[in-house]
Amino acid sequence: METWERPYTPGAGRWLVIGWEAFALALLAWSSIETFGLGWHGVRLVTCALAVIWVLGAYRILQMGAYVSPDGLRIHGLLRSRTIPWDQIAHVRLHEVNHRIGPWRIPSGLTVLIERRDGTTVDTELWAQGVDFHSRPKVFRAVYRELRERHLAAQNA
Repeated sequence: METWERPYTPGAGRWLVIGWEAFALALLAWSSIETFGLGWHGVRLVTCALAVIWVLGAYRILQMGAYVSPDGLRIHGLLRSRTIPWDQIAHVRLHEVNHRIGPWRIPSGLTVLIERRDGTTVDTELWAQGVDFHSRPKVFRAVYRELRERHLAAQNA
């Protein structure tokens, strides 16, 4: 039986995201009810549907991140999860992300990038300016070191 552990505690920013999501869905429910003049049954249907969407979204947001085990790395995203065995990973490295808008480049900060042996790369949810690490840069570096150390230990085993 595999045991997956997240090598860091999630940041408080996740709760802000979940709260914002609840507010946005409540605003959507209110505007839908007002716009379409829904009766009691319509109000209940819209409210229940958006509540289910909120619960599922909140659960996925809380589960997002990188998980490790002796067998590999699992990356939980908002919509899907990927598991990569350590022997398929060539490098774990930091990547400076820049976005281009026309002739301008906008720096977005560091992210952890996984390079696979087949030459493809896998983006992780580990971003230095993200909700987990924005005010905790030492934790971001510690997680990066932990992933590198686990990868090197698996290679040497």
